[in-house]
Amino acid sequence: MDPLIVNVLTKNQDVLLNKWLRELETSEVTGHIRFSATPHMLQETNEEFFRLLMKHISYNDISQDGSMERFFDQLLRTGLPLNYITQGLQAIRRVILDRLVEDDTIDKAKAIELYSDIDRWFDPILNKVVENSSQIWERTVSIQKSALLELSAPLIPVFQQISVMPLIGSIDTERAKLIMENLLDGVIKYRSEVVLIDITGVPVVDTMVAHHIIQAADAVRLLGSTCILVGIRPEIAQTIVSLGINLSAFPTKSTLQKGMERALEITNQIIVRKD
Repeated sequence: MDPLIVNVLTKNQDVLLNKWLRELETSEVTGHIRFSATPHMLQETNEEFFRLLMKHISYNDISQDGSMERFFDQLLRTGLPLNYITQGLQAIRRVILDRLVEDDTIDKAKAIELYSDIDRWFDPILNKVVENSSQIWERTVSIQKSALLELSAPLIPVFQQISVMPLIGSIDTERAKLIMENLLDGVIKYRSEVVLIDITGVPVVDTMVAHHIIQAADAVRLLGSTCILVGIRPEIAQTIVSLGINLSAFPTKSTLQKGMERALEITNQIIVRKD
């Protein structure tokens, strides 16, 4: 950073801060943040933001100690929107440029040169902020996806030695792997003698989906348990037949109720109504 810029900014920090805060006050993003942050918290965050910018302008190197990058990461992780940072950076750039233009000791030609210098300093910061935000977003999505996948294939014990795995939505290779893991772990954990795989909520059963289900059923059988496929709707049955998919290796039932009745028979259990 040109020493002239550093000198002007150092002498006018209070003026710059007040003008920058006024710019933020009029921005739309600040209005949204007020709903999630107290005025005191917002003021402290703004002042810390400005202090770090002034500090790194003096250092002339945004990677000098990593404090600015850590500060931005912390803001993003606490849920503040990315545009709070980007608008704050754009606002401080405007404020700095206005101050340089207003300074009588700097001629117009020098001001244009300084403008380019400031742009070269701010652009890497903006790029780094956007890059870090993208990484945080990707990690968050990945964690949420894993959590949803785990919830999307639960094995639920309903009676002694009987468990049900309700499947909802499409089944791809990644989800099929999770279904297999949850199924085998659950059979051992709950000592299930019969497992009902309910595909009522699976919109399409094609060759790939059927292959995954057959693999799961075979794996359950190797553990000494019986797998019953339930929830086969008429259109699904028609698709299975037209594709030539062979499901004769394990029992199938049209509804969960019928599958449960068969599971109770296999495990020699009955349901008795008490009057």
